[in-house]
Amino acid sequence: MPQPADDLRRLLARLASDRRGAVLVRVGRTRGSVPRDSGAWMAVCHDEVIGTIGGGSLEWRAIAQAREALRPGGALPEVQSVALGPSLGQCCGGALELTFERVSASDADALSRQLAAALQPLALFGGGHVGRALVQALAPLPYAVHWIDSRDEVFPPGLPCTVRAEHSDPVQAAVADLAPGSHVLIMSFSHAEDLDIVAACLARRRARADLGFIGLIGSRTKWARFGHRLSERGFSADELASITCPIGLPGITGKAPAVIAAAVVAQLLLVDSGAGPAAVAPG
Repeated sequence: MPQPADDLRRLLARLASDRRGAVLVRVGRTRGSVPRDSGAWMAVCHDEVIGTIGGGSLEWRAIAQAREALRPGGALPEVQSVALGPSLGQCCGGALELTFERVSASDADALSRQLAAALQPLALFGGGHVGRALVQALAPLPYAVHWIDSRDEVFPPGLPCTVRAEHSDPVQAAVADLAPGSHVLIMSFSHAEDLDIVAACLARRRARADLGFIGLIGSRTKWARFGHRLSERGFSADELASITCPIGLPGITGKAPAVIAAAVVAQLLLVDSGAGPAAVAPG
């Protein structure tokens, strides 16, 4: 999974304010079981570490080596091949390469191109309590959230850098302009709006087949009613089967907004790991 965009934003801000720079530690080639995948990184500053390469002794040793390189006259370590065995106290059984690179403010543009995460686009319809909890839960994760509501002044100030808010009335009109590959979560303040958004998503999927996971908040009773109305609009049983309702990882039954958000985010992470909606949808 890509590194959170906030890590890159923090690194660039730090480089802009600290002329001493940092050492960028990256995971290169990997083999077997390792704590982070190839491409993961951390930036070691004099008094701060941004990001992670997996924690444990591997990370602590790399931080110490990077801090030594930051001292006057310090030398960067060579590319390291590391076996995660008993000598490190990390018996993962795999191996990986670590690279070390000194970076400064002059490298900001290159770092933006190299490290910018390919964030998964996600459209969130609904600015209510659960929508707000979801935005908070998604903030540290690699999702670019397009937050949409038909009501004016519903979005709170100070949104994360990965969230773009849009007022759309009618709300379903925004479906046409969603980024290709977007996941869609539907939880507006109105069942009528929810129905129109689902219909717009199904129509776009029929026309372009370029939307990912589509989830609707609500009960099985709500979905049964929606299914009947959507059938009357001409959508087939196979098309309706592509919608997940209720949403959230099965077995997590709490109804507090933060609990619902955690269950939904866990479900999305499983989808993006390759499990697929059918594997994680409630039975």
